[in-house]
Amino acid sequence: MESIDLLVLRTARDWLQAGHRVLLATVAHTWGSSPRPVGSMMALRADGRVVGSVSGGCIEDDLIHRYTDAYGGPGLPDSPPQQVRYGVSADEAHRFGLPCGGTLELILEFSPCWQSLSHLLEQLDSGHLVRRQVALHDGEATLRVTATPEQFSCDGQYLVNTLGPGYRLLLIGAGALAEYLATMALFNGFRVSVCDPRPEYIAGWNVAGVDCRVGMPDDVVRDFAADLRTCIVAVSHDPKLDDLALLEALQGPAFYIGAIGSRRNSQQRRARLIEHFEQTPASLARLRGPIGIYIGSKTPAEIAVSVMAEILAAKNGVDLPGAVSVTKAKQAQELAQPAA
Repeated sequence: MESIDLLVLRTARDWLQAGHRVLLATVAHTWGSSPRPVGSMMALRADGRVVGSVSGGCIEDDLIHRYTDAYGGPGLPDSPPQQVRYGVSADEAHRFGLPCGGTLELILEFSPCWQSLSHLLEQLDSGHLVRRQVALHDGEATLRVTATPEQFSCDGQYLVNTLGPGYRLLLIGAGALAEYLATMALFNGFRVSVCDPRPEYIAGWNVAGVDCRVGMPDDVVRDFAADLRTCIVAVSHDPKLDDLALLEALQGPAFYIGAIGSRRNSQQRRARLIEHFEQTPASLARLRGPIGIYIGSKTPAEIAVSVMAEILAAKNGVDLPGAVSVTKAKQAQELAQPAA
């Protein structure tokens, strides 16, 4: 399963290439509560078919009625991009299913250039970060490969959206926990790879759609070429596999680097890396462990839920409160226990 943004762009390109008229809608601004964040996209075909979303469904229905022939409407116009706003009044907010006080502004691109979308997808599939700028007065889109993520913006003249390749997860160790974590990551749109130098572990892997690599994890991490949309998680419980892989991962820009283990194992890992590999507390600051949020998990499936929640929080730029930290939660439990 790929990310919804890539799915929308890929579907829009395919529809355009097949000769259909297509509307590409992007959430440009939100005020108050909103079901979808800025930059969210949907593609609408002239016959009413939709992929992606910009709201909980009611605004999509309105766009279908306004701009397609699915219900006998006028179809998609041949015009420059338009800005439309929903939810300005309480009545509209209620009618379109927006939360109380929510307002949503969309940019509608009518039949964007399929060659431009095709080139954009080629760059994204090659692992590049691409800045797409759309001139609102005529709809012309320009693309530029960039190394720096940029916040989505729309100033009334240009829409600027920096799009990246799909998020990736590299798992070190092909055990049961890795299978559960891989399944959840695939469901959330990540491309997943697993590496293990032990052929018998890879041979027993049961999750379809995962890139399996047999090799020493530090070599695999190096070849993986992590970027800002990569997370690397060591779950083998074997220091011979995990330690060097984590050291290699810390040399790159992955947004999440962590290793499974108890508080004691995590402390021992840090001490080992400092003593034998010339690391410092500062150089290990990005290394997470124990990983996950505290939900009292015991089984591999529950632990995977815990870890995936923390990964998604990091991906979305959410600072989790200390109360959900495994370390702090368990320390608080210990302090709350009566003295013997």
